[in-house]
Amino acid sequence: MSALASLVLPLLRRLPPERAHELTIRGLAAGAAPRRTEPDDPILAATLWDLTFPNPVGLAAGFDKNAEVPDAMLRWGFGLVEIGTVTPRPQIGNPKPRLFRLTQDQAVINRMGFNNQGLDAVAARLARRQRRGVLGANLGKNRDSADAAADYCKGVAALGPHADYLVINVSSPNTPGLRDLQRRSEAAVLIGAVTAARDQLADHRPPVLLKIAPDLTRQEQEDIAEVALNSAIDGLIIANTTIARPAELRSPDAPEPGGLSGAPLFQPSTRLLAEMYRLTRGALPLIGVGGIASGADAYAKIRAGASLVQLYSALTYQGPALVGRIKRELAEFLRRDGFGSVAEAVGSGNRLVPSGLDRQGA
Repeated sequence: MSALASLVLPLLRRLPPERAHELTIRGLAAGAAPRRTEPDDPILAATLWDLTFPNPVGLAAGFDKNAEVPDAMLRWGFGLVEIGTVTPRPQIGNPKPRLFRLTQDQAVINRMGFNNQGLDAVAARLARRQRRGVLGANLGKNRDSADAAADYCKGVAALGPHADYLVINVSSPNTPGLRDLQRRSEAAVLIGAVTAARDQLADHRPPVLLKIAPDLTRQEQEDIAEVALNSAIDGLIIANTTIARPAELRSPDAPEPGGLSGAPLFQPSTRLLAEMYRLTRGALPLIGVGGIASGADAYAKIRAGASLVQLYSALTYQGPALVGRIKRELAEFLRRDGFGSVAEAVGSGNRLVPSGLDRQGA
């Protein structure tokens, strides 16, 4: 960790979480961003959807909702950065406070409610940006919208020309009725509409991914897998935050409503990842999200079936040095087990996951 980061992080943690996040975005936008000092290990390179990733470690949606600092985050060393969630019209989100640190549990609860500046502002910002690195755009619907598919298609039209991949976010617990779009019939219609809108883009047709919740029933998992395999969707992101509250949570804010992320999400999200890899028979690229705080965690996701991984909450507690550390540890695990690339390791430990997750990748 840089000397500056070691000084700033304790100060930020003394502020309310949302205020600390706002100041972080401002600082990054002003140029106060650490940069990686060495190139990525070649063993970490990955190729998916005709995109080249220098490493498989990505920044999850939620950190940079309005595409204010994607390049700063790429300079941290992320192999991909996902902005959003962005809705067609600007949205203020839910009443504050709506973001809570669960320090004892290395976790976060949020009920932000898709607060963002809207498609016009974000599209204009991305249009001014010089294309570099891999950037994804996470799309949502406005809270009061009566036509979800129309909202997502507007997102495709506005951000598709500027993004390397698009994400249909139907799994946030903080927009009423949103998770209903994961039901079999609704998901099939929505995916059909969004991929059709993508195919109508003039010059650039980015892959479209669906981000799902970790709280799906077995039947819902099977339905999503079947819909995904029989549609034009290009991949799944597993998983969003959970509405569950594990009994072992110790932090005083644990009962707050909203989506739980961070360390307690690691095991349920990785179990779902492994199950969706099996249900889709390894035929669909998966991005693993939830509770990643080390190279061992990233490796466990990859062995469960993820081709790429994403993190966010752990940055709250470990800061920017975490990114480089995960990459170094991940490269060590790959070489230790005789893999020549990330792709070779994808799904290699899947059969072990249901009986007990191995965060050390052993």
